[in-house]
Amino acid sequence: MQYTVVMCQRTFHITSEESGVLQCAFLHCQDVHTKTRYQAVRLYGLGYPVAQIIDICACSRPSLMQWCRAYRQGGLTALIDRRQGGNRARLSPRQMEAIQTQLHRYKPAQLLGRDACQGDGQFWSVPELACLLKRDYAVVYQSDNSYRTLLAKCGFSYQKPAKQYKSRSQDNLMEFEELLEKNS
Repeated sequence: MQYTVVMCQRTFHITSEESGVLQCAFLHCQDVHTKTRYQAVRLYGLGYPVAQIIDICACSRPSLMQWCRAYRQGGLTALIDRRQGGNRARLSPRQMEAIQTQLHRYKPAQLLGRDACQGDGQFWSVPELACLLKRDYAVVYQSDNSYRTLLAKCGFSYQKPAKQYKSRSQDNLMEFEELLEKNS
């Protein structure tokens, strides 16, 4: 059985003038993502092998092809990175400062009430922070990771809760604590 390999002919080519414009845009651009797009499109249009472009620009093949299509349809401006920055952009620096102050000054039960808290409402966790942000700032993140990042920015770290055994007697615990107080 014989297999025939059909190689696709590259239809995207740029002129030396377009290459110069892309090179100039690359050299003067401050945004790293846009700069990568300029370089990748330029190299592809000059006929560099795709594997080499992917290696040089650290991009994927689908991204490279998408950038080339965008350039063909809209020119240089179509390659500009227009991402806005996800969840972190939902809070202003002033709001971040206010949240940090709230989290350090109050316990969840004090701000949200005991009913809205997990556990005894002594420590901030993702559900409590989510409730606070929704109530006071009208901000809801899609990912719990965004709340964890916000807690970390406010100076909180993840703590693994201590295990509590169901067979533990509350009376025995109180007696033990009283004994400790007497001995100290």
